[in-house]
Amino acid sequence: MPVHVIIKRKLIIDKPEDIFPLLSELHALAIQQPGYKGSMTLKNIEKSEEYMVISTWATADDWKTWYLSKKRRDIQGRVDSLIGERTHYSIYEEVSS
Repeated sequence: MPVHVIIKRKLIIDKPEDIFPLLSELHALAIQQPGYKGSMTLKNIEKSEEYMVISTWATADDWKTWYLSKKRRDIQGRVDSLIGERTHYSIYEEVSS
């Protein structure tokens, strides 16, 4: 069953240009992962420092494999270091109505 992963970050940093190449690198690596279906990045209109990525994966296991990968963890560690806080993740599955 497909899952949707919500990734939230606050980008309150002096040099935002330092973080965007890392986020692009994460995205470039994610699209190569088995089970990756797509994603979109959103910026909060009322709080411009808040960003959210919604990514879709074929299964929760596909997401977990990517989440636990060394490459992702290394880049994510650099991102979190720049923004001064941890990135937040939530995993959702669709509900039949």
